Amino acid sequence: MTKGNSTKITDELYTYMLDHNPPLDRVQRGLVATTYAKFPDVAGMQSAEEQGPLLAFLVRLTGARHIVEVGTFTGFSALSMAQALPADGRLITCDVSEEWTSYARDAWAEAGVTDRIELRIAPALETLRAMPAEPHIDLAYVDADKENQVAYWEQLVPRLRPGGLIVTDNTLFHGSVLDESATGSAAGVRAFNDHVTADDRMDSVLLAISDGLTLSRKR
Repeated sequence: MTKGNSTKITDELYTYMLDHNPPLDRVQRGLVATTYAKFPDVAGMQSAEEQGPLLAFLVRLTGARHIVEVGTFTGFSALSMAQALPADGRLITCDVSEEWTSYARDAWAEAGVTDRIELRIAPALETLRAMPAEPHIDLAYVDADKENQVAYWEQLVPRLRPGGLIVTDNTLFHGSVLDESATGSAAGVRAFNDHVTADDRMDSVLLAISDGLTLSRKR
C-alpha cells in the first residue's frame, strides 16, 4: 500500500482550516457554545464545526429539497442543512430526547428556519419505516446510535432517489474500527462499513474528515 501525503492536523492547522472555510453565523456559533456549556460530557456528539459548512455545501450541490436526518442532538447539523435549503425545502430530523432537542428548536427559531424542519421525537427506525416507500429522499445525514446504522441504511436506501446522497458520520470511530474484537458501537460501525462496501446499489467513499465521514450516492 502506498500512503498519500499525510498532514498532521495540529491545533494551529485546524484553526487555519476553519479560517478558510465559510464561517459559522451568529446562531450556529451560539448553538455550538451552548451545547458545550450545557452538555460538556456528551458535547462530542455534536457534528464537528467544519461539517456544518460541508453539509450546507452538499445540500446546495445536490439541489436537495427533501432531507432526512437520523440523530438531531442539539440541532447544529439540522440548522446548517436547513439554512441551505430553498424556501420550499423540508428536513425531517429524528431523535428521542426532548431535552437535547429543546435547544435545537430555540436555535432553529432564532435562525428563522423552523418552517423547514420537522422534528419527530420517536425511535428513528419507527420514523423511517413510516415514511413513503417510494424513492423521494434527496439527502440523508446519519449521526445516531451506531448499533442501528445498518438498519437505518436499509430503510433509507430504497427511499433515496437515484443520484441521492447518504452522509454517515463517525465511520472511523476514533480508530476503533481496526479492532476485530470490538464490541458495542465500534462493532456496529465495523459492520456498517463492511455492509456499505458490499452494497452494489450505492457508490461510496470513506473520507478521513473529523471522525470519518462516508459519502454514498445511489446509482
